[in-house]
Amino acid sequence: MTKPNEPQQFRSAGSGRSVVPGWMNLVPGQPDAVEVQLDLDPADQDREQACLLVEYWATPEDITLQSILPVRAFSATPEGWCLFLPAQGRMLVRALDPEPNPPILASHWINVDPQTPVGTVVHVRVKYPAPQQGEDQPAH
Repeated sequence: MTKPNEPQQFRSAGSGRSVVPGWMNLVPGQPDAVEVQLDLDPADQDREQACLLVEYWATPEDITLQSILPVRAFSATPEGWCLFLPAQGRMLVRALDPEPNPPILASHWINVDPQTPVGTVVHVRVKYPAPQQGEDQPAH
């Protein structure tokens, strides 16, 4: 029996972080200019259901790429995660956690200026709010 090939995991040469699969060379002919580093607060790494939804539009008309990154991936990859964008378009990062009541949904847009120099690093810090007193807490 043969084993299926595991996809190659790329790392950023600059930061050593793992690159979210698919997030390099998004636009043909446009070099990667911006390294977006996803910085999850360490207190949130134990969340069971939380994830980051990351979307990129090279043009306003069409979504170019969309990925879901569970927060569990941060505890499994201590060096952290990043993605690369060309110097154009818009990126949306949404932090989701359906577990609390009410659920958490927070969004943040990044507009990439076409004049952004290659090698620019952007940090997206994500910190989920602490559970409110009186909310049902899952058994651990």
